[in-house]
Amino acid sequence: MPRRPTAPPPKAPPAEASLEPAPPSGVLAGAGLDDGEEDEFARPRTGEAIPEARLNKSQKFVKLLEALQASGGARASELMARFDLDDRTLRRYLADLRELDLPLYTEGRGDSRRIWIDASYRRHGVRISLLELISLRFGRRAFGFLEGTTFASDMDGALEALSTFTHRGTDRVRHLDRKLVALPEHRKDHSRDNDVLEEVLTAVINEHVATAHYARVNGPTKEYRLHPLSLVVYKQSLYLFARDVEASGQIKTFALDRFRHFSANKREHFEYPEDYDPEAQYADAFGIMNGEPVDVILRFHRRVAPYVRERIWHRSQELSSLRDGSVRLSMRVAVQPELVSWVLSFGPDLRVEAPVELHEKIRRLHREAAEGVDLLEAREAREVRGER
Repeated sequence: MPRRPTAPPPKAPPAEASLEPAPPSGVLAGAGLDDGEEDEFARPRTGEAIPEARLNKSQKFVKLLEALQASGGARASELMARFDLDDRTLRRYLADLRELDLPLYTEGRGDSRRIWIDASYRRHGVRISLLELISLRFGRRAFGFLEGTTFASDMDGALEALSTFTHRGTDRVRHLDRKLVALPEHRKDHSRDNDVLEEVLTAVINEHVATAHYARVNGPTKEYRLHPLSLVVYKQSLYLFARDVEASGQIKTFALDRFRHFSANKREHFEYPEDYDPEAQYADAFGIMNGEPVDVILRFHRRVAPYVRERIWHRSQELSSLRDGSVRLSMRVAVQPELVSWVLSFGPDLRVEAPVELHEKIRRLHREAAEGVDLLEAREAREVRGER
């Protein structure tokens, strides 16, 4: 293999050449890692460091790059002994580094040759493939509802850092935002919840006990003492799963925008439950609002039957086609406003066969919708007065 022209041994590389990650910024930087906690958060909680000879290929690749950036580089014999490599494997690693267009130099021959990376080299980002960049950019678009928050700014910063991209397909990325489109749903404006979002992240990441004031829909604001467990994205909105300490540790769902105050107590920690499963919190929900599940049976007219068959509405669903072209959907879910709204959206093309309570509720709501609020209130007033 031809060697690159030799160059004088480098001086000590500047600090910026280090591969050590920069301290986090934005939300996670302000996410409340206490004094002395950053090291604890970054390193394994138990066990000792893995010997370098036992690292996998990717880990050795990173460590090898670090060694070559040290002042004076390293001898081939030192690298082979340190990472348990033979000469052929070392040459393959070096070839991979050259493929990344790194300024790699060698001097001497055989095991005694010295290898180093030019001290002027500075790594500005991580080289990724075209498809990896597309996946990251498309995933970022799905979080457009977080615009205006430092969380979104951090995602943009991370994507920028990762996308130091030299590839023949770079020109095709220019129109990516028009080639891959994530249509926005009806979303909440979380730009006003920036302070709350940072405190919630602090509590979730660091397992801090939190004090919160929460305004329920059409209800009073209540104070809670919480163990925050999961930050959840649902229909372009953020929710928090947390244990309510005062309610015997019951896990409840909180909409982030309804917190009027949220404070993570950085001196008080809770033990994250080993048996906690986020999926269990919405397993019986028709969305995110859980409750006591019941057997729900719905019959859809043949006009909408193809649409109903196309989708998985709930993990417990069972579909059966009927002779007249209609379809019956059976599932075991909690009857919450999300389910009621969905059933109403089918209008006359859906009939509730069970439970009876849901059947009567849907009939009443359709009647009230047909009459309109003004006519409904007028009729109720006449009934109170005993008039027809």
